[in-house]
Formats: sequence, C-alpha cells, structure tokens
Amino acid sequence: MKEKIKARVMDSKKIKRAFNRMATEITEKNRDLNNLVIIGIRTRGVHIAKRISKLIKEYDNVEVPVGILDITLYRDDFSELEDKHIVKKTEINFSIENKDVLLVDDVLFTGRTIRAAMDSLIDLGRPKTIQLLVFIDRGHKELPIRPDYTGKSLPTSRREQVKVKLKEIDKKDEVLITEPGGIG
Repeated sequence: MKEKIKARVMDSKKIKRAFNRMATEITEKNRDLNNLVIIGIRTRGVHIAKRISKLIKEYDNVEVPVGILDITLYRDDFSELEDKHIVKKTEINFSIENKDVLLVDDVLFTGRTIRAAMDSLIDLGRPKTIQLLVFIDRGHKELPIRPDYTGKSLPTSRREQVKVKLKEIDKKDEVLITEPGGIG
C-alpha cells in the first residue's frame, strides 16, 4: 500500500542541530564519560548512536564505544510475526557491567521496543544505569517509559507514521510524517 507524505518535519540542518544538542546534554549529565557506553537498537538507532559517539569525541576527546543491539527475540509480538522477523546479530564487544549505558532508538511509540531492549541488556550484564535517547518521541506510550534525551517530540495520530531517514541508509537526512493511502 502506498503512503502519503503529510509533512516534512526535519531536514538535514535541523537533524544536525538536534544531534549536537543531545550530545551536549549527554556530556553535561555524564560526568565520567569513560564509564559511558552507547548501544544502538537496530537499525537506525545504530547510526544515531555512532553519530552521537562521534560528536562526544569531537567535544570532549573521549572515545565512547558503540554496540549494536538486535531485540528481535525479545519482542512481545515475536510469536505472532515470526515469518517477518529476521534475527540479526547483537554486536557488543565490551562489558556493560557497572557501565552507564545510553540506549539509542530512532522513534519512541508504544515503548515496547525499549522494554525488549532493556530485557536484552539485562541478559548481557548489570549496568550501573540505563539512559534512553530517542530521536523522535511521538507519544502513544503503552508502558511507563520516558526518554532522558529527545531530538524532537512529535505528537501524531495512531494512523500516522514517523519515518526517520538517515543518509547512511536512505541517502539523505529527514523526518517525515506519512499515512497510508496516498500516492506518496
């Protein structure tokens, strides 16, 4: 089914500004950046995590390791949608034990993805803290999950979708609101 673009919410300039702001907030909140690790949720969360790590390196000259988390097996709808899920590899080549973990995702909707990610993290070790960075918080949470860092709060209807496009995957940076049924 085709989707209709309702609005272009952010362009590359606004996205860059939001990343810079979030990276600054992270460095201000985390006094010991050497204890910080960043874990991106596949797929776009990984690219956001890498960009944030790069900005922290530029600002504070601290190399913050980035890991990749695949939450497929932890999803609460896995059994219903098994045929649509491809399990990919979690790639975290450092310990999260007693670390300040910054969990990164592109869009926060119901909170179920974040719950699955936290379950997965706890199976890997016991972090000192888990902080949450989401690029877009679109509301409609079903679980009591609130981000520590947000690129943009974007109230939407349930019918609408938020598409975060990143140059690493989509060849350009932009955020769109779409809905089913248009020509696109």
